[in-house]
Amino acid sequence: MIGKLKGTIDEIDGDLVLIDVHGVCYAVSCASRTVARLSVGEAAVLHIETYVREDQFRLFGFGSHLEREWFRLLQGVQGVGAKVALAVLSTLSPSEIANAVALRDVAMVARSPGVGKKVAERIVTELKSKAPAYAGDAAPAIGLKQELGEGVATGPVTDAVSALSNLGYSRDQAANAVAAALKTAGEDADAAKLIRLGLKELSR
Repeated sequence: MIGKLKGTIDEIDGDLVLIDVHGVCYAVSCASRTVARLSVGEAAVLHIETYVREDQFRLFGFGSHLEREWFRLLQGVQGVGAKVALAVLSTLSPSEIANAVALRDVAMVARSPGVGKKVAERIVTELKSKAPAYAGDAAPAIGLKQELGEGVATGPVTDAVSALSNLGYSRDQAANAVAAALKTAGEDADAAKLIRLGLKELSR
């Protein structure tokens, strides 16, 4: 099994990347977000998921260990294979996937090519318990987002997120701002205070 490749990018053709490792070129399928960070002739490190089937040997490459973990997690959902998992990772970063799952944001996941509403619903439902462990940069606010997604957040928090969303911020941005506001104001803060502090966070 190949876990990681370190070498020089030899060629890029769509989502297929050739990486030269000491004279041996490996063909690796990558999400478009990963490909966008690569340049021909430059050194690169790809975290690899190896697929061995009776009729094929295929390598999938990712820019980080976290991206590879989400590739694996996504394929644990019914109806999600390698192609759909790559499409999701081409559209959303690991932290964005974690946020969408926590907030039960089906529309966010369904933005990915080839991902319909039913598959997106299965992704946010079946992976909700996994989001905190694989949240990456989203980790500080992931608990609050899960509470919002499950409809069990406190009244002031729900009202503050709703108010900020009504001002044009995404639900994710609003949740991040309110999570930061809670750290300053405390768990007993009312909605008005959370909105005020949240707006300060969003204006930074």
